[in-house]
Amino acid sequence: MTIQTQDLPDPARARGHLPPLSRIAAYILIFLGAVLTIAPFYFMFVFATHTRDQIFQLPPPLWFGSHLQDNYPSLMERTPFWRNLWNSLYLAVLTTVTTMFFCTLGGFAFAMYQFKGRNFLFGLLLATMLIPGTLNIVPFALIMQGLGWIDQPRALWVPGMASAFGIFLMRQYIGSAIPRELVEAARIDGATEFGIFRKIILPLTGPASATLGLVTFVQSWNSFLGPLIIFRSSETFTAPLAIRTLQGIANTDWGALMCGVALTVVPLLIIFALASRQLIEGLTAGATKG
Repeated sequence: MTIQTQDLPDPARARGHLPPLSRIAAYILIFLGAVLTIAPFYFMFVFATHTRDQIFQLPPPLWFGSHLQDNYPSLMERTPFWRNLWNSLYLAVLTTVTTMFFCTLGGFAFAMYQFKGRNFLFGLLLATMLIPGTLNIVPFALIMQGLGWIDQPRALWVPGMASAFGIFLMRQYIGSAIPRELVEAARIDGATEFGIFRKIILPLTGPASATLGLVTFVQSWNSFLGPLIIFRSSETFTAPLAIRTLQGIANTDWGALMCGVALTVVPLLIIFALASRQLIEGLTAGATKG
């Protein structure tokens, strides 16, 4: 029995036969979605160049102003902002690197090893993802105080070295994208277990590791509650905490605040521009096996 391939529908041809009005409506929806996504970032940079009165006028300013030279010095006078920005970068990089390594190691163990209680431990790991993070605030603060880690950066990146989400992501990717026979062949050739992890698993988990790294970096960069509990002095504050100190009960310098927000968001925009392709590959790779 043969299949007449010429009778099979061509996806490109099917898309080409969409009614013109449907294509126009789709393009309009995509355009509107892009505008709604970009608008907050655009106005953030615009407001960073205006005074408080100009920001809250109706209609709001739609183009850049001439008060950046006033907002930037005000920001630097009220906070050691570049120091705070460095603290955020230091924490985000350490958290990302350690999370990528230990989560890949844990995912490799759950995906490639058969041991007693594996499914129970994995289920217990997933169950921790159901616990709201706010429930851990008091125990976390007490433990860090008992260790003497208050006002120390390690109080944030050491407990986050292995996240449940990261282990789950890497376990699913390794189990679906890397053949078990490849690992068995390496063992037959005399490779050690850590050698298999370093020479085979790590190079083949690039897309998933990039996705995990990007998500972890953004989460650590934007973290507010953890640094709020741990840090006490303005010199150890991260960028989100420094921006929060600009807000007062009666008076807030919104121009300086928006300037700080814009400086904080710029590194994230650069990272997304450079790693967007790896992010998409990591989210789609390993979805099907074979």
